Amino acid sequence: MRDLLMSSTVTEYTDLLDQATGLVASRVASTTQPFSGASRAQLQHLVDVVDLESAGVGTAEALREVDALFLEHAIWFHDPAYAAHLNCPVALPAVAAEAILAAVNPSVDTYDQSSVGTLMERRLIAWTAQRIGFDHGDGVFTSGGTQSNLHALLLAREWALAQHGGSRAEVLPRFNILATASSHFSVEKSALILGLGDDAVVSVPDDGEGRMDAAALAASLAAIRAAGRIPMAVVATAGTTDRGVIDPVAAIAEHCDAHDVWLHVDAAYGCGLLVSRQHRDVIRGIERARSVTVDFHKSFFQPVSSSAIVVREPEDLGAAAWHADYLNPLENDEPNQVDKSLQTTRRFDALKLWTTLRAIGADGLGALFDDVIELARVVGDEIAADPELELVGRSQLSTVLFRVRPEGADEATQDALVAQVRRVLFESGRALVAKTVIDGRPCLKLTLLNPATTATDIRHVLDLVKDAAAALVDLRDVEVVA
Repeated sequence: MRDLLMSSTVTEYTDLLDQATGLVASRVASTTQPFSGASRAQLQHLVDVVDLESAGVGTAEALREVDALFLEHAIWFHDPAYAAHLNCPVALPAVAAEAILAAVNPSVDTYDQSSVGTLMERRLIAWTAQRIGFDHGDGVFTSGGTQSNLHALLLAREWALAQHGGSRAEVLPRFNILATASSHFSVEKSALILGLGDDAVVSVPDDGEGRMDAAALAASLAAIRAAGRIPMAVVATAGTTDRGVIDPVAAIAEHCDAHDVWLHVDAAYGCGLLVSRQHRDVIRGIERARSVTVDFHKSFFQPVSSSAIVVREPEDLGAAAWHADYLNPLENDEPNQVDKSLQTTRRFDALKLWTTLRAIGADGLGALFDDVIELARVVGDEIAADPELELVGRSQLSTVLFRVRPEGADEATQDALVAQVRRVLFESGRALVAKTVIDGRPCLKLTLLNPATTATDIRHVLDLVKDAAAALVDLRDVEVVA
């Protein structure tokens, strides 16, 4: 029993935590680039040679192996040269809370497995609802934005079925979800999971910058009605993954109200605006949504996973409730979160946000998000002024889209450079940037979610981008694919 955490092993527990945190601290202090640069073949070999069928080597030795295998080759989001995806360095109070919840190991599906943890999560959901503008809102923590969006659209489907009547087999094929081409892929994935038709998701035109065109939404809603179909839900995005722009939620809400359609706001990225003192007005109208996705593990700087689905009307959550006599019998008057969640066993991820809020406050978190928004603005200005670079649109959050334009490179070569420059930087481990496609053309993407990163740090990344592009052109190593 010496390998289990119990009263007789607390000394071993503290020693091992000291060893583990020491290993992480050493790596964080000494890392000089976001990735080791090891090839996939090298990493595959390191993984494959570990004998998982052998006798145990002891926890101390296993941790040393984790250091050499995982920590040596991890992706470090705290490094200023990491600027690829929506990953953030994590708040220290949340890291401490993570250690606590891992050791206690509560499951917040039922009250008798978590007690006060359930009440703390509910208090945080109520706090988030108030920040959104839901006076009596409710919700539940989830594994991430994909699950939150699925949950919201499940509730929207059940609400629409209740509104329109008829059998599921008859009505479901007539349901449409309206969103833009910039909405998260989980919208279409949710439509598939929810048994809607292959053409269920209707793409609403945008304003040319990735934001939903409210007038086009009105026309789409009218066309759907005229065709004898049913608009089940509209998904507005408060922070698109690629462009970092925000749909005009207030104008969208007007049309949803006029057509009596469920409005879901996917604020997985932009939820940090809920605590921003400088930019909160950008999501004006979010209080008129029926449901909202928030990802605390993005713009609240929480460790993965920490997300939530929040609804304006608490009774809407009942559509997904399920009862089991061994778990949450109907006669049980305890606050069982499984009544609201799509999950059963579920971590007490709310503890991380609770600890962070108590440690640095909502304004402190908001200031961190405001910092990365300002950094994106500064970097965007510098790219726009650089003749070797091309700025692709403007973000309302912390995303920067651009292309590299080496002297003499035509448009086809510039397009081909996007993937190849990203690959060169990744394989060296010196900097991580992402790529995407905007209006049919590829471009590089910086996602800035590190408040400690400076404009000087990003200038260094941009210099690496330009140097890599120039070298590829000089070596005639650019693979232009039609």
